[in-house]
Amino acid sequence: MQLAKLHDTSTYLIAPDPGRAGLTRAISGTDHTGAPVTACVVEERPLTIFLNSQEIVTAMTIGDYPDYLALGFLRNQGMLRLEDEITGVDYDEELETVVVRTARKTDYEEKMRKKTRTSGCAVGTVFGDMMAGLDGVTLPQTQVRTSWLYALSAQINRTPSLYLEAGAIHGTVLCHEDKPLVYMEDVGRHNAVDKIAGWMLAEGVNAADKVLYTTGRLTSEMVIKTAMMGIPVLVSRSGFTAWGVEIAQQVGLTLIGRMKGQRFVCLSGEPRLIRDADPAAIPQEPRRAGRKAAE
Repeated sequence: MQLAKLHDTSTYLIAPDPGRAGLTRAISGTDHTGAPVTACVVEERPLTIFLNSQEIVTAMTIGDYPDYLALGFLRNQGMLRLEDEITGVDYDEELETVVVRTARKTDYEEKMRKKTRTSGCAVGTVFGDMMAGLDGVTLPQTQVRTSWLYALSAQINRTPSLYLEAGAIHGTVLCHEDKPLVYMEDVGRHNAVDKIAGWMLAEGVNAADKVLYTTGRLTSEMVIKTAMMGIPVLVSRSGFTAWGVEIAQQVGLTLIGRMKGQRFVCLSGEPRLIRDADPAAIPQEPRRAGRKAAE
């Protein structure tokens, strides 16, 4: 048994486009019996992000929404301030670069020397002083209904996506109550979150009443980025890291993982939950569901 895919994604402001040119490639090979097969595989390419004249990072990405990825990465790293005036975002497809320009003069050479590589896939980059960005962060006590979470999980996992088309991809979805709004995918879960953050920054979207849903592990960086975005609830089909849980508890983030079918585990922020749905009334997720937890 497999969950039926949704045929109508019009409720999304941005939905995955698995048929978009350049995101996948067909490659010939053989299967376990030696028979010829053709596999649809995800493309990845480098994207170098500049802030004014300073080269910041080169990330491996699927290449869609480079402007949102750059804006979100810089915002989540604390390089773009909320009060910054962004004077331009210029993407050069041939050079595979995106330059974000601000009215404020920036110089992050010292900060660049502190950068470290985090756990996870693709380029998950966090700076040594990123934790300092959480100082003074206060998340709203917006309540979240378990009926919303069940509805979101069912809809998101049936949405046509690159994951269902080719695998080897992570998804992150910005949601409001029981409605998924913006669904981003990338080879790294960090990139997918940054695209969401960039879209929110560009559109001036309020984070206080939002839920962030991800297919990836609930690691320290995922928790930090969600908190810095001002989103009070982070949900995943996958599991937790201890440091991720510890940081969520420190900042008061509601952290829900292992959400499959009628089951989930909440390790932080329990007071936000309104348990208005009877788990027994929620269908069990088939063993061979349309989407497995992305690790």
